[in-house]
Amino acid sequence: MLKAAAVLLILAACAPNTEVVTLKPAQDKKDDAKKSEVITLGAGCFWCVEAVFQEVKGVTAVESGYSNGTAEKPTYEEVCTGKTGCAEVCKITFDPDVVSFKEILSVFFKTHDPTTLNAQGNDHGTQYRSGIYYHTEEQKKTAEQVKKELGEAGAWKNPIVTEIVPIAKYSKAEEYHQNYFRRNPNQGYCRFVIAPKMEKFRKVFPDKLQK
Repeated sequence: MLKAAAVLLILAACAPNTEVVTLKPAQDKKDDAKKSEVITLGAGCFWCVEAVFQEVKGVTAVESGYSNGTAEKPTYEEVCTGKTGCAEVCKITFDPDVVSFKEILSVFFKTHDPTTLNAQGNDHGTQYRSGIYYHTEEQKKTAEQVKKELGEAGAWKNPIVTEIVPIAKYSKAEEYHQNYFRRNPNQGYCRFVIAPKMEKFRKVFPDKLQK
């Protein structure tokens, strides 16, 4: 009798549980992914542009390259001839939760002269033109609004000639152009052109600097 009772208890313990269990849906990993946005800017020599934006808080990557010309993957020498129509640019990746696109544009406009056509300082040629090469329609709208506001405010004596067009035919520049100012601080152009620009930038935007 006891043995039979024990068998019944074992069978009961092994019986499948018919209780309904509700599984929680898997958490969307996209919610945890770090937000990022990309904009491509031209403001003269890309060594200068790269050096500035590498120090902007919220910017996570800066890559020097060429874009918006007729050549798919031009060399630096080809771009310097002016025959490719390419601009020297920097592809900037940033966290919009830390630095807004408008703040990126504020740094952009205040660290070069957007009123000189195809030139910045002693650098002359179409590759040195001022340009905002947008990746989204929202960027286009914001860029056009900021440019209009600056023009109406008379921020510069001459009209702004910065072109605002979609990014096209972008290619990364040669490796020796990447991190140029950081790797070559004593090179002549870096000492006499980029270093003074960086000093001015740091004074104008102390709250935008990376720690």
